[in-house]
Amino acid sequence: MKITDVVCHVLVDPDYDVTATSSSQDDLVVEIRTDEGVSGIGESDLNPWIGRECIESPGTHTMGLGLRDMLLGADPLDVEGLWEKLYTGSAMNGRRGAVIHAMGALDIALHDLRGKILGQPCHRLLSDREPEPVVPYASLQPETTGFDAYLESMVTWARTAQSRGFRAAKVEATFSGPYAHKGMREPQARATEVLSAVRAAVGPEFTLMCDVQYAFPDAATCLKVIEGWAGLDLFFLETPLPSDDLQGYAELAATAPMPIAAGEWLATRFECLDLMDRGQVAVIQPDIGRVGGLTEAVRVAGLAADRGVTVVPHLWKTGLSIAAAVQLASVTPHCPYVEFLPADLSESPLRKELTVGTPEMVDGVLVPSAAPGLGVELNRDALERFADAARRVRR
Repeated sequence: MKITDVVCHVLVDPDYDVTATSSSQDDLVVEIRTDEGVSGIGESDLNPWIGRECIESPGTHTMGLGLRDMLLGADPLDVEGLWEKLYTGSAMNGRRGAVIHAMGALDIALHDLRGKILGQPCHRLLSDREPEPVVPYASLQPETTGFDAYLESMVTWARTAQSRGFRAAKVEATFSGPYAHKGMREPQARATEVLSAVRAAVGPEFTLMCDVQYAFPDAATCLKVIEGWAGLDLFFLETPLPSDDLQGYAELAATAPMPIAAGEWLATRFECLDLMDRGQVAVIQPDIGRVGGLTEAVRVAGLAADRGVTVVPHLWKTGLSIAAAVQLASVTPHCPYVEFLPADLSESPLRKELTVGTPEMVDGVLVPSAAPGLGVELNRDALERFADAARRVRR
C-alpha cells in the first residue's frame, strides 16, 4: 500500500468574530489517502492557511520540499519513520513553529490510517499497556464582554459542568496579555474574584485549575497576584508567562503556591525538554497537533515520566483532537486529565458538527474508542459548509 494523496481542508466558522481570541473558529484538517482506498484524518491548531502552505508548497531541491511531496509514494505503516523523514527533510525551513504544527496534523492522520489498515485502535499501537478510562476537565471560557457578565457566566458554566458529571474544570481567567478575550481589559488581580466565586460555587472536592494565558510579563508581577491563591487549592496554574521565559518559569516553580503548567505552544520534544529541565514546570501540556503529532507526544510523555512530570495534553479544536488525546492518555499512567468541552457546552459549530463518533463522557470519564484508528470520522456535509465559509474569508 502506498500514499497517493494528501488533501488539506481549510475550515472556518461562518460566524467567526475577529475580536475573539479563540482558535475554535477555524481549523486545518488533513486527509492522507492510499492506493487501496483507506484514508486517515488529522488536524492541528494553527492558522489553517499557513499550515496548508507548509504542506502543499512545492520545492526545487531535496532540503526544500513541501511535506506533501515527501509523503507521496511512501508506506503508510512506517509512521515513526515518516516523522523522521518529514522532520529532517523540512529542517532547513522548519524545525519548529508552523512546519512542525502542520506535521502534527499529518502525523495524527498517519496514526489514524495505520490503525485502520491494521484494524486496531491507535492506543493498541502506541503502547502495550491496557487502556484505562480518561478523566476529562471542562475548559471554560465564556463568550461574553464585560467583567461582571464574564464572572456570572463562568460561575454558571462551572456549576453546569459539575452537574453534567465533570470532576474538574479549568477557569480561563484572562483579563490582560495577548489572549485578553474579546478585548476585555481589567487588572489581572481580578482573576482572584473569578476563582474565589467558582471555588465557592463548586465546593472543595471539585478539582479546579486556572489558565491566565500568558497574562504576566515576568515572575515577580505574577507572584504578587497569585500569592493569595494558596487557599483556592488549584491543581495547576497554566501559562502565566511567555513561553520563552524559562528562567521565570523556574522562579515560579520554586515559589508559587500551586503547580505550574505550560507547553501548549511548543513544537517537538526538544522545546518540551527545555521547559521541563530549565523551566522546571510540574505539568507539561503538549498540544498533540502543535508538538508534532502523536509520535512526538508519546516521546514527550516518556521524557516527562523520566522526570516525574505530570502530562495533561492541551487541546482546543474538534473531536479529532479529543480522540487523539484520549487515545494517548488512556495508555499514559502519569496523565490524570485531558482538556475537554462537550458539544452541548461549546459555542463553536466546528466543535459541535465537524466529527462523528467523538468520545462522550459517561460517569465522569471518557473511554477510548475500540474502533480502528482514532475512532472518529468527518461529517462531510459540515466539512463542506465550513470549507465554503473559508473560501469567502476576505484576503
